[in-house]
Amino acid sequence: MSDLFSAPTPDSSNYDASSIEVLEGLEPVRRRPGMYIGGTDERAFHHLAAEVLDNAMDEAVAGHASRIEVALGPGNRLTITDNGRGIPIDAHPKFPGKSALEVILTTLHSGGKFSDKAYATSGGLHGVGISVVNALSSDTIVEVARNRELYRQTFAKGHPTSKLEKLGAAPNRRGTSVAFTPDPEIFGEAMRFRPARLHRLARSKAYLYAGVEIRWRCDPALISDDTPAEASFQFPGGLSDHLREQLAARECATAEFFSGRQEFPGTAGSVEWAVAWPLWSEGSYSYYCNTIPTPDGGTHEQGLRAALVKGIRAFADLVGQKKAKDIAPEDVMTGSELMLSLFIRDPQFQSQTKDRLTSPEAARLVENAVRDHFDHFLSDNMDRGRALLGFVLDRMDERLRRKAERDVKRKTATSARKLRLPGKLTDCANDDAAGTELFIVEGDSAGGSAKQARDRKTQAILPIRGKILNVASANSAKILANQEIADLIQALGCGTRERCDASQLRYDRIVIMTDADVDGAHIATLLMTFFFQEMPDIVRRGHLYLAQPPLYRLTANNKSVYARDDAHRAEIERTILKGKKVEVARFKGLGEMNPQQLRETTMDPNTRTMIRITLPTEYEERALTRDLVERLMGKHPEHRFAFIQANAAQLDEEAIDA
Repeated sequence: MSDLFSAPTPDSSNYDASSIEVLEGLEPVRRRPGMYIGGTDERAFHHLAAEVLDNAMDEAVAGHASRIEVALGPGNRLTITDNGRGIPIDAHPKFPGKSALEVILTTLHSGGKFSDKAYATSGGLHGVGISVVNALSSDTIVEVARNRELYRQTFAKGHPTSKLEKLGAAPNRRGTSVAFTPDPEIFGEAMRFRPARLHRLARSKAYLYAGVEIRWRCDPALISDDTPAEASFQFPGGLSDHLREQLAARECATAEFFSGRQEFPGTAGSVEWAVAWPLWSEGSYSYYCNTIPTPDGGTHEQGLRAALVKGIRAFADLVGQKKAKDIAPEDVMTGSELMLSLFIRDPQFQSQTKDRLTSPEAARLVENAVRDHFDHFLSDNMDRGRALLGFVLDRMDERLRRKAERDVKRKTATSARKLRLPGKLTDCANDDAAGTELFIVEGDSAGGSAKQARDRKTQAILPIRGKILNVASANSAKILANQEIADLIQALGCGTRERCDASQLRYDRIVIMTDADVDGAHIATLLMTFFFQEMPDIVRRGHLYLAQPPLYRLTANNKSVYARDDAHRAEIERTILKGKKVEVARFKGLGEMNPQQLRETTMDPNTRTMIRITLPTEYEERALTRDLVERLMGKHPEHRFAFIQANAAQLDEEAIDA
């Protein structure tokens, strides 16, 4: 990597044993929260709530708790209570003078889930969940009711602030209560729990285990939408209840959706599923393992996919439909409303945030369990089976037709193809879309630098002139008449709205590359709104990205590093360039960067950082996203005004900090 990204080499004469820092206790969590919860953004912030709720759910799934309470109160304090066994409070044999409760709250990789002695299946597998929450909270209060006695201990920033106290008799109480306030030093003063998000989290957990009741309570003063202040969730039908509610009155390929549950012989594991095929649907996919959401799917998803594809092919053979050999997983899965919940011992996840399941045996277990039920679903009612087969075959035919058209289009001579492209576009040499990128660049100056910085084989450049039309507040005629939008649609080649066909997209990645300032952020927002409204399938399939150009170049001792924003600059000066005389240069825009700098900081796949823009997979989250775009970008300025009024104080504080 170039010196542009290299940190200054420390003077070797000062590098000795005293330079080696040893982080003890929970200090590593506070220094590097991203390693444990994925960052310090809103998603990571709410992950703290999920960690504590998952512990309570583990008690319920193990059969020791029947009720969980989730309560959000003033001061950003969240309290989660269960009526399970309660965290052990007796002295820990390996830590003299400390109770098991204190060890669990203050020590990484401690807990009762490393073996199957306390829990046959669980979501808290690494022994870091509650200790990480404690480390990243300004204060934590844990109350435990065991053996008809009530105990309490308090903590702050990962350290105990009191001894374990025995409060007295509690004859009618059992279980654990964890109340915590996330630390503003870690997440910022403006970060707050969103009642709507916590309400959905509590509701979704109740669907995953029919034997638990989850009670929700929130201070009404904290609610700014239609989220209820109190609610109780218990769903005897599990995922079937959830899917039935989500489908509402939508027409599906089969009158009855495919659902079921199967326990794994000889183990405490099980799998539950619910799948429907609406006739007109964007589709949504919800995957869970031991009540933990795995939005990126994983091996349990692979098992379900295999069961559905093999099952529909086998049914086609049964009824003599020879075309079925060409059925692909996407013909069966795309557009479906799908929910899958797996319980297994010792699951393996891709990271501590558990976004993807990697346990190899999960694919086999799920496929074997679901396949038999799916065969019966299709063959027990031949009309139902034929209806679903016809639906899948229609999708297969459409996919193959598009593939044939795409193949013909790709064979068209490059010169002829380029005649139909906008004049501002500097196209890449590769005809195949795989691996190619289109950079949408703000202004001709930045476009000139980008053209020199690009890889000519795989990277295309489309400059746009300033701020494009806000499509969320414009009518169709105005959108079609806008030249910048027309050029963009022509360059992408995949159509818009109901005619948008992601398989026709001419590039594998679309990268929005704007200046790292307020105007650049506004232009990026307008472009994201365009893709959200006009080409949502492109976003849903993961083709849209945000480039992350630097705002500052920091130079010390003839070595340079780059900072994305003021916060990143402060971090670099505090860590990498600590104690050195730093020369700071601020880029006014991408056009000020020479091609070499632009390539290495923003365009080279080996050195750059990009953000993938995606759409939520869950139906409720998608509805919230549509509502947010409409409120902030739509035709009613009073909604934007209300948002500005509600967030003005936060923005003023950020401006002062900057």
